[in-house]
Amino acid sequence: MACTSLTKGRELQCDRIAGGIKNVYFGVYDDFNANATTGEILGTGIVIASGAVTDIEMGGNDLYRYTLPRGESSLTETIVGSTENGTIHYTPQITIKLNHLSTADQNQVRLLALSKLVVFAELNELNATGKNVIVCMGVRNGMRLNSGTNLSGAAFGDHNGYSWTFDGMEEEPMSVVADYTTTPFDNTAFTINSIVIS
Repeated sequence: MACTSLTKGRELQCDRIAGGIKNVYFGVYDDFNANATTGEILGTGIVIASGAVTDIEMGGNDLYRYTLPRGESSLTETIVGSTENGTIHYTPQITIKLNHLSTADQNQVRLLALSKLVVFAELNELNATGKNVIVCMGVRNGMRLNSGTNLSGAAFGDHNGYSWTFDGMEEEPMSVVADYTTTPFDNTAFTINSIVIS
């Protein structure tokens, strides 16, 4: 008897997509309320059904958006399995680049480094309805800022700014957030106070 069974195949995709990340949204892990009422509740107020985030409960708390320079940021999720031990887990990682050193960003990097986060990445990829795909990382165990550089550059054309890497370790792969109507996270099932931009 098989332990699991596959449910579908996959045809060659005939459309083309764009890589990279447009925006990243940070939510403080403890700000999510575990009070959603349907689907699989993962302890952080995020409901995942059939691999998609269908409910987000943050009560009166905010998400913080960082707009990223084009073609500079990326995410990777590595599958780590052991046949000998019968285990498998997933290690999501996102690296973001920001231009210009500033006092405000110096203060934020300290706060980000102290925080356990849930991270949403708005990709350049568009779905079938023409909306940007958004993925969610760190639902169960959170994401941490564990490495990065704050640099001035040497030559006039060098990068001056930040490169920060957040990583996590999860039992399940990252999930795609349910499609929005007009702007990200405007879904009626989501309870988010506001998207803080600056």
